[in-house]
This record gives sequence, structure tokens and C-alpha cells, in this order.
Amino acid sequence: MVDKRIWEIDLLRTMAIIFMVAFHIVVDLNRFVGIDIDYLSGFWYWEGKASALTFIFLAGISSGFSKNNFIRGIKVLAYGMTITLVTYIFFREQYIRFGILHLLGTSMILFPLFKRINNLLLLISAVVIALTAIPLNNVFAHTSLLLPLGVMYKGFATLDYYPLSPYFAMFILGILAHKLYYYKRQSLYPFSYENKYISTISKHSLAIYLVHQPVIIGVISLLKFLHK
Repeated sequence: MVDKRIWEIDLLRTMAIIFMVAFHIVVDLNRFVGIDIDYLSGFWYWEGKASALTFIFLAGISSGFSKNNFIRGIKVLAYGMTITLVTYIFFREQYIRFGILHLLGTSMILFPLFKRINNLLLLISAVVIALTAIPLNNVFAHTSLLLPLGVMYKGFATLDYYPLSPYFAMFILGILAHKLYYYKRQSLYPFSYENKYISTISKHSLAIYLVHQPVIIGVISLLKFLHK
């Protein structure tokens, strides 16, 4: 079966990748070079969030095209746990417990359950899950076991944190978009803007996500060494 691409999804995913790489370059320049760039508020904060939210939304849509989301979810979770291990070794005080890959893997596993839900209930579920983040931000637990749900403990610090509340809401909106618009595996537009480079980047987005940070840190480290 030919892998039929939907050009606007590929374009959005490629744009999200570019934004993600740009955001992590800014973060790494701050952390490893000491350049004073505020990525915790303002433009760079929202640029990074826009990238992540786009990825999550598109993952919800794309899950509708998969034949086995459970296997996909397990694989993505395995990558997430690998990142947990690596960050625990190198950044023990801020290692990643439940980052965006953990979220995406869990969401893919849950996809078959939520796909069966009525569209109106799906929308209501997304709103409720998003709104639960407000009270959960003021609740603290004495354990890290509730981190996937969005309940933190005092002193919690991490390099990447995307709990189910509120971010699973964005995945649900992606499921809804698939059920309403993309179930036919066709573009919503009467014209096409297919581009082999954009399609290739989009198709290998997970691989790019996994390698881009080591590459950025490696380049920064090399440049620092050469300028000593």
C-alpha cells in the first residue's frame, strides 16, 4: 500500500520541527554558553509551546492512520524511557520523568479507547482535562508517581514535562480532527503543496527529535573548544 501523505499535515509537522530545533538552540545557548536569553517567558517560551502543542495535535490526527497504536505507543514510550535514563545520568537534578515522548506514547496507547467516544463527549473531555490543570497546579503530592497526571511534588525540577493534564487535551482534539475531517486520508484543500523535502522531514520527525539535542550540544561544545 502506498504511503499517502497529506501535505498540510507534513507542512505543519515540519514547521513544528523547525520551531523545536530553534527553541532548543536558544535553551542550550543559555545553559551551556551562558547567553542571557529568556526562554521561560515571552516569545521563546510561547514559540516552544506552540511547537509542542502542534506535535501533540498532529499525533492525535496521525494515530487515526495507524493500524496498531498500541505498538506505536510502546515504542515511543521506550524512546521516552531511554531519554529518562540518559538525562538521569547527565542531568540527575533535572532528569526527565514524563516528557513529551512519554505523553505521546501514553496517548497513542489510549487512542483506541477515545476514538470510540462520541464527538461531543470528546470535545467535553478535552475541555475538562485542560481545565483540571488549573487546580492541579496548586496541589502537591509526596510522591513522583502522580507526575504523569500533572500532580507535582515540592522541589520538582525537570528539563521537560508534559503531563496528561492538560496536554492530553490537545491529543484528543487531534482525534476529533481525524474523526471529523481526516478519516478519508485526504487533504482538506482543493490544491496541493506537496514537497519531497517537507515530506521527508515530516516522515522522520521522531528520529530528528531524538538526535537533534545531542547534535546541538555537540556543535556548541566543539565551538567552545575551538574558541579557547
